[in-house]
This record gives sequence, structure tokens and C-alpha cells, in this order.
Amino acid sequence: MADKRARWRRYAFEALLFVLIVAGIRAWQQRDMANGAAPLLQGTTIEGLPYALPAHPSKPVLVHFWAIWCPICRTDQGTIDAIAKDYPNTITVAMQSGSRQEVMNHMRGQRLGFRVLNDPDGRISHAWGVNAVPASFIISPDGKIRFIEVGYTTGTGLRLRLWLAAL
Repeated sequence: MADKRARWRRYAFEALLFVLIVAGIRAWQQRDMANGAAPLLQGTTIEGLPYALPAHPSKPVLVHFWAIWCPICRTDQGTIDAIAKDYPNTITVAMQSGSRQEVMNHMRGQRLGFRVLNDPDGRISHAWGVNAVPASFIISPDGKIRFIEVGYTTGTGLRLRLWLAAL
């Protein structure tokens, strides 16, 4: 009986340690990222259309940073494309991915249709504190950043966060 308790205590300790390590890594990854009111986000999409993130959007907005050279970004680009079809407020930023034409070629080659602001020099990414991609921000209708995710995240997770930001 004492062995069972000791074993369960060890399992609980290891689980707690794992949670603390994951939380620490997430905190470190997000240390420089924007929080509170969403920073200015405006520019011209790769299609040549003007874009400006509203100060108070009518519905939650997904702002997703990605890069052509990022293998994890390629893994979830289909998810982002599907979310963008259901949530037209989605805007993506191609961080240091080359020229407008290179980003357009990538989008065409991958059959992707989400809106993209090109950030060839990293100026937008820097303003948002993005140092690693993929990175996603959920902006609530009050104009504040409600959720931040760095690294791969599921479509279900992003949709849940968008739904929660609307409440």
C-alpha cells in the first residue's frame, strides 16, 4: 500500500513538473509578444488591396504570422486557409518570406486563399513582438489581444479561441 502511494506521488510530481516546464517554455516564447491593445496593423495585401486592423472589430480577428521557409507553418497552412473561409476577419502576415511575387507564387502553388500582408523586412513582426513562427493572435471585439499561440496549434483550438473571444 505504501508503495502505491509513493508511486502515485511520484506520478503527480512528474506531471506537475511537466506542466511547469511547458508553462515556462510558453512564457519564454511569448515574453516579447504584444499583449493588451492590438498594435497597429495596416498595409497592402499581396493582391494589392488595402488592409487595416480595426480598433474595435465587429467580430474576433485571427492575426496569424507565418513564413514560406517554416516547415511547421506548412503543416498548418491548410488549417489557416479553412479558418479564413469561415472567419473572413482572418489576416495573415508572411514574415521575412521574400518578395510579394515569391509569396504570391507560394500561395498559388499551395492553393491557398487567405489574405496576406507581406513583411519582407520584419517590421510588422517586430511591432507585434513575433520572433518565431507560426504565431497566432486572437483579437477580441474590444480591440485587445485575448489569446496568443506560438508554434503548431490545431484548427479546433483556434476556432475555440475565436468563439471564446466573441463572448
